[in-house]
Amino acid sequence: MGLMDLFRKKSSGDIAKDRLKLLLVSDRASCSPEIMEQIKNDIIEVISKYMDIDPQGLDIQITETESESGNGVVPALFANIPIKDLRHRTK
Repeated sequence: MGLMDLFRKKSSGDIAKDRLKLLLVSDRASCSPEIMEQIKNDIIEVISKYMDIDPQGLDIQITETESESGNGVVPALFANIPIKDLRHRTK
């Protein structure tokens, strides 16, 4: 990704792709797209307190994984959050 890609406006195709991803994730999680969008917004809000992130690049996925206790398959949330810079807090 070049420097100019950071400033380009998202195309309607990119926006549609993001919406479709959100619908697929919400379907896997058995919750509404509105709830998934709120989860995404909450994650952005909390993480942004500690580091500069790229909210447009945030990717949330809900998959199934084997439980740690070996009781079968459980849902798992994975978030890929591009970090621009860490904020150094002073006390």
